[in-house]
This record gives sequence, C-alpha cells and structure tokens, in this order.
Amino acid sequence: MNRVSRARGVGRVGKPNRPNGRYNVLGALGGWLWLAVIILPIYYIVVTSLRPREDYFTENPLSLPSRPTLDAYQRVLEADYAHYLLNSVLVTTAAVAVTLAVSLMAAYVVVRSRTRFAVNLFRAILLGIAIPLQAAIIPVYYLIVELQLYDTLVAIALPSIAFAIPLTVLILVNFLRDVPRELFESMRMDGAGEWRTLWSLALPLTRPALVTVGVYNALQVWNGFLFPLVLTQSQDNRVLPLSLWAFEGEFSADVPALLASVVLSVLPMLAAYAVARRHLVSGLTAGFSK
Repeated sequence: MNRVSRARGVGRVGKPNRPNGRYNVLGALGGWLWLAVIILPIYYIVVTSLRPREDYFTENPLSLPSRPTLDAYQRVLEADYAHYLLNSVLVTTAAVAVTLAVSLMAAYVVVRSRTRFAVNLFRAILLGIAIPLQAAIIPVYYLIVELQLYDTLVAIALPSIAFAIPLTVLILVNFLRDVPRELFESMRMDGAGEWRTLWSLALPLTRPALVTVGVYNALQVWNGFLFPLVLTQSQDNRVLPLSLWAFEGEFSADVPALLASVVLSVLPMLAAYAVARRHLVSGLTAGFSK
C-alpha cells in the first residue's frame, strides 16, 4: 500500500498537488488580468472623487491625489442627496420585504400542497421569468395611471415586487424541497397548523435562501432606472439612479462630484453584502444537492 501511495505521489510533504506536474500559468495570468479589469475602474472612481475639481484636468487620472479632499462629497450632500437616498431606502426595503413574504408563502404552498392548484400556480409564476421588464413597461404605466399611483414611491415598489416574485419563488421552492418531509410531519403530529409550521420551521430553514434572494432583489430595485424614469417625474419622488442622472447634467464639468455621488450610492449595498455574505453561498447552491 505504501509503494502504491508513493507511486501515485500521495502523502508527499511540502509539495503541492499539481495536475500533470505543472502550474496553470495561463489561468493565473487570466485571473490577475480579470482582477485588474475589475479593480481599475473602482480605483479610478475612488481617487477621482477625492481629487479637487481644479486638479482633475491637470493630474494623471490614475495617480493618487496630490491634495486629497472631501469637498466633492460635501457638494453632493448639499444637493439634496440625503432625500434621494431616503427614497431609495424606502422603496428597496418595502419591495424586498413584500417580495420575500409573498414568495415564501407561495413556495410553501407549492412544496407542501399536491393539488392541481399548486401545480398551476407554480407554472403561472414561472411564466413571469420569461417576460422582460422592457416589454411590459407600457401596460405597467397604464395600470399605475389607472390606479392613480403615478409619481409616487408606491408606483416604483409595486412593479418591482411583481417582477421579483417569479425568480424568488423558484429559488425558495428548490430550497424547501431539500428539507426532509419528516420535519414537516413531526410538526403536524405535534399539533402545529400550516401557519405555525411556516413560521417555526420553513422560515428558519430557508434563511440562507431568503438572504440570498433578498440581496439580489435589493440590488435590482436599488439600481433600477426604468421604473423611476417612467413612473415618476417630480423631484420629491426621485431615487438614487435618477439623481445620478441629474448630477451628470448638473455637474457636467465637476467629475469628482459626479463620481462621489456614485461612491455614496454604492456604500449601502456594500454594507448589505457585508452583513449577508455568510448566507450567500449556501443560498446560491440551494436545490443542487439532489
């Protein structure tokens, strides 16, 4: 057995296992190149936002600022940026919360119920994945106007919820199907009803998937541009994507202020990712264990 192990190179100390005895040089170079492609624009945005306005056209755009300053951030904050941030937080929080609640209940019905209604419900929900947002913008606009919700934050949240539910239900259904049926049966034998089982069993077990789809849906709503552009018009109901568009016109010659607004708009999503990163991997692999 030892001779076979030595022949196969097993148990060698201090020598990493390499396929075919060679390092993947091309793969490593490709990885570093892709990292540079990702990091370079982020680096440019951050250093430019810290550069004085008068130094933007005179200094090397990739060099560190000779006189770093936060004046660009101050100009952005003074341009009613906090109001736009609050609107985005309200719309994103409401849309994600309603989407997760409705999708979890729908996924529970699909998994636990074996009726024709549950099967048809799941099929109808999955049809929503095939409908592109751009193709439905005119009917959505008509419905919002008829409901007298035009130019409100609700007008942004409702379509965002509708387009987020199909994919969310699909992920939660795959995750709930991996839960052993014995757990549900034990809850039923203990006298728990469906609502009690949903709250005490399904909700805790699907937390990784809920966090994953929550972060994904939050990114979609936070970065959404089409719904705010078409369904709102007043400055009071403007969200961050539209505010960045307005800053691009207002600060056309003030590139540091424009990029400072980009940095500020990204920070809340980075904070959400930092909080939820531990559950993302398990949630993204939901449904692949079988």
